[in-house]
Amino acid sequence: MQTARVTVLMTPEKKASMEATATELGVSTGEYIRLAVDNYHDGEEEQLAQLVRELNTALPAMEASLDRSIAIMEDTHHYVDGILRKLGLRS
Repeated sequence: MQTARVTVLMTPEKKASMEATATELGVSTGEYIRLAVDNYHDGEEEQLAQLVRELNTALPAMEASLDRSIAIMEDTHHYVDGILRKLGLRS
């Protein structure tokens, strides 16, 4: 049972905007605020920044691996093409 009350001051425009959003979502204003509080993730920006740093560190190795794979595929293509030409199956 929810019995504690919190008073939040905001501009009339912000309140109207919040109420309109709650209505669009089909929830009460109070439920909208509870959902916002429940889904607030403090520190999320730092976590995303850390993921970006890790990705930037990993990208050069990923690119090199892809470049090696492409080179192997090109070599294989030339090898198979040569065999098919020798067999007269490709001109």
